[in-house]
Amino acid sequence: MKVIVCGAGQVGFNIAKHLADQNNDVTVIDRSKSLIRKISESLDVQAVVGHASDPSMLNKVGAADAEMLVAVTQSDEVNMVACQVAHSLFSMPTKVARIRNQAYLKKGWRDLFSRENMPIDVIISPELEVAHALARRLEVPGALNMVPFIGGKVRMIGLLLDEDCPVLHTPLRQLTELFPNLHTIVTSVFRAGRLFVPRSDDQLQAGDAIYIAVETETTERAMAVFGHEEKTAHRIVIVGGGNIGYSLASLLEKSGSTANLKIIEMKKDRAAWLAERLEKTIVINGDALNREILAEANIEQTDTIVSVADDDEVNILSSLLAKQQGCSRAITLMNNPIYGSLVGSIGIDVALDPRETTVSSIVRHIRRGRIRDLYSLFEGQAEIIEAEILDGSEVAGKTVGDLRLHGDVKFGMVVRDGETIVPHSDTLLKDGDRVVILAMRNSVKKIEQLFSARADIF
Repeated sequence: MKVIVCGAGQVGFNIAKHLADQNNDVTVIDRSKSLIRKISESLDVQAVVGHASDPSMLNKVGAADAEMLVAVTQSDEVNMVACQVAHSLFSMPTKVARIRNQAYLKKGWRDLFSRENMPIDVIISPELEVAHALARRLEVPGALNMVPFIGGKVRMIGLLLDEDCPVLHTPLRQLTELFPNLHTIVTSVFRAGRLFVPRSDDQLQAGDAIYIAVETETTERAMAVFGHEEKTAHRIVIVGGGNIGYSLASLLEKSGSTANLKIIEMKKDRAAWLAERLEKTIVINGDALNREILAEANIEQTDTIVSVADDDEVNILSSLLAKQQGCSRAITLMNNPIYGSLVGSIGIDVALDPRETTVSSIVRHIRRGRIRDLYSLFEGQAEIIEAEILDGSEVAGKTVGDLRLHGDVKFGMVVRDGETIVPHSDTLLKDGDRVVILAMRNSVKKIEQLFSARADIF
């Protein structure tokens, strides 16, 4: 697939990297010579200095032959115009734009992005995506990550295993014997810097980060099996009242799951703005690195601190100070991947990398076949894929074992006629089934082909 990425910032870089790693033909446009130089030196893509919405520039990089434009510059307006130009002048099939200003996304202006007005096929709002990702982590306490699939019937949950995990050093095939009603499959293991799909005779170790596929209704029981019985957080402090902090507070207010919610915001004007718009949230104007401000937020009685300021160092330090003063759990936003390796050793419970959520929201619109949804893991090393089985595809009428996908692919869950099925090698795959699969990077194309009916391929 030929894709043009407009914008070589952090989001654009990671989208280009992900697409290039999977052998797509990628061109990146940005006005910054230094950013273009960095991409040229780091990635196997074409990188061009220029204005992303300039018709001449888009023509120069072959927009007429491209299948997708992804506009993720720092300017919403440039992103919108680039999509308009790609549609009107080059008839590009798919246009994706990052829109950060929530004013454009209000319900009253829904027709703005219609095909007749401004033809953008997919709008992504990274801040909103991150807020939803944080809310999901709060919904399943103890999880490193939680992503719902198949209308919420299935969850993929990331967990860190410690020494108290009751199923350490137990062959995975024995889990069904030990817990016969456990509707759970271990789909991947991250150990010592390596991600792999476990075999039935593999054993889990302390320090492993795993992803499990679980029937949503049995989440609590599955978490307990792997040593996680944390209580739901009802007292939460959010550090940073920017778009992410505000969106998260709004989501939590609407869910009604939080009895006591506070935001600490450094800027006085922004704090006043938040106080006007949030009905159930206490807004504190001050520095989250000030112990007196943390005391005012009653941090020692707080279940979870969620640090989402614009500065990674502020997020890390405020999380550590909060835990030092008695806060039970810390969820921390980290834009710089260099800090990721420090998470466990310094005491932060969950680190959220916004690149993961943003890349996933874009890549799901690239996949062919009957791919319904996906989520990218570990910097694109693997993807969780939700697919639909159609009569005429290679998988229809075959068992999981017939597909011979051992090693790099793991079937997590099958949903048939509303019923959740834990797949085994002899599970027959039928027309209309929805499946959740974990596929390593090198196997993603194979999954696309397997779940494509002939009409999808041609």
